[in-house]
Amino acid sequence: MDNLPNHIVIIPDGNRRWARERNLKPWEGHEEGAKNIEALVRKALDLKIKNISFWGSSLGNLEKRPLLEKKALLDIYDRYFAKLINSEEVRENEARINIIGRWRQYFPASLIKTLEGGIEKTKNYKNYNLNFFLAYDGDDDMLEAVKNIAKKEYRAGDINGEIIKENLMTKDLPAVDYMIRTGGEPHLSAGFLMWDTADAQLYFSEKYFPDFGVKEFEEAIAEYQRRERRRGE
Repeated sequence: MDNLPNHIVIIPDGNRRWARERNLKPWEGHEEGAKNIEALVRKALDLKIKNISFWGSSLGNLEKRPLLEKKALLDIYDRYFAKLINSEEVRENEARINIIGRWRQYFPASLIKTLEGGIEKTKNYKNYNLNFFLAYDGDDDMLEAVKNIAKKEYRAGDINGEIIKENLMTKDLPAVDYMIRTGGEPHLSAGFLMWDTADAQLYFSEKYFPDFGVKEFEEAIAEYQRRERRRGE
């Protein structure tokens, strides 16, 4: 396939609404969403997408959601990340797992151990990047970058885009080419990846994330391939 995006980000919105419409508990929607991430990761690797990212949770998700839902969500993370880390797809494709955000401050020790184990196990893989944003807000990321730059006492005239990028949590990731949001609400949230999505193409799906399967993912990529990127010209 020609003209594939190098870095795709998916904002998987709609798990809770999917569950509500089926008279299910919110975490049952998250469970279905986790299953879907498995399928989409597999397809992205098949298509040789070099970088694919998923926004798993914002800081607001972890601070405002009911306790039972948060506990269930953390349990889902633990089970599905352990499965992903040990999967044949990750090993055979040499896909590096990156976890970005403030998860070490919010997650229980057992889950931190699972995630750090995945990071360590795949740290030398260089073919693909599987990026997961957990306890992450883009505005928080940018604010911390500004604070870090201020501490280093740069002269104002010396601060450029490269310095900003070097101080972001996403410093090791390439710019986003394509951002996909599911759930039928065409907007961004919490400044998500505000620096890295400056030139990204956007795609909004009406489907809730558990229903945004491989077929829908392929359709979204086909839409990207049809677009002409003018870059301000």
